[in-house]
Amino acid sequence: MPNPTTMRAIEITAPGGPDVLKLTTRPTPMPAAHQVLIKVAAAGVNRPDVMQRQGIYPPPPGASDIPGLEVSGTVIALGEQVEHLTIGDQVCALVTGGGYAEYCLASANCCLPIPAGFSFIQAAALPETFFTVWSNIFDRARLHPGETLLVHGGSSGIGTTAIQLAKAFNAKVFVTAGSTEKCQRCLQLGADAAINYHSEDFVDAILKLTQNQGVDVILDMVGGDYLPRNIKCMADDARLVQIAVQHGPKSDINLLPIMLKRLTITGSTLRARNDAFKADIAKQLLHNVWPLLATGAIKPIIHSTFSLSDAAKAHELMESNQHFGKIILEVNPT
Repeated sequence: MPNPTTMRAIEITAPGGPDVLKLTTRPTPMPAAHQVLIKVAAAGVNRPDVMQRQGIYPPPPGASDIPGLEVSGTVIALGEQVEHLTIGDQVCALVTGGGYAEYCLASANCCLPIPAGFSFIQAAALPETFFTVWSNIFDRARLHPGETLLVHGGSSGIGTTAIQLAKAFNAKVFVTAGSTEKCQRCLQLGADAAINYHSEDFVDAILKLTQNQGVDVILDMVGGDYLPRNIKCMADDARLVQIAVQHGPKSDINLLPIMLKRLTITGSTLRARNDAFKADIAKQLLHNVWPLLATGAIKPIIHSTFSLSDAAKAHELMESNQHFGKIILEVNPT
């Protein structure tokens, strides 16, 4: 049966609030040589989608203007140079855009098999957060067993993934979160300590937890005024990885502690990296993390699902910060 020539998709009609997300009809894309076309079962909702909708995070050149950076579904068409996937394969994929649609293109090398026992909804919660966490905590920050990790935003999709992965590889994990309930859930997920940033100063809390030694690695999505506070929390030779700037991209800092404690401050964004870089992460995840997912040792934490046509409601929930874990769009219910 030939693939349909048109599809339902969510487009951003103008920069603005969630109400600018509208259901539309688009031509079904065709895969290039190294791509596959996926019939999307579910798609993850992420902060970069919100930023794109607001007009402050445009898609990279050549990427779809349709939001959505991760999908799960079934391969229904192959580019002419794709050899390791076949039509009918069930996969999840990290994509540069286009996820909020019935059909989505993906680089074949950025597709991963759906872990044993996983639903499409669960699988759609994996790519963006697991690629991001692995790349930044384990590759860039070189977190080792026995070290301490501080994760800001422990209740987010990134945070809940970071807690589980770091614990699975025998690190000690501290998190910040915005309510007593969220802190409690982070502890239940395996965090060694959770700090309510509304009622506690996380710098004082971290120094107390570490006997004034500080932590070895910090994963930060906040930026702005958090940077000088993060530096105070860092142990000798510690590494800070910046992956978002919810409090803004600028900060005043004292360079002396960076010199005296030999600190490393780095950062990254994933979306604009090339397929070869992302494919290398995919290989590492398949080897190191997919077995843990298959055994249930770790799992994606999903707060709620919405239909594709309710994408605006999903964005409203994300911006409310009331969720714990991932938000998913169900596109083609199975």
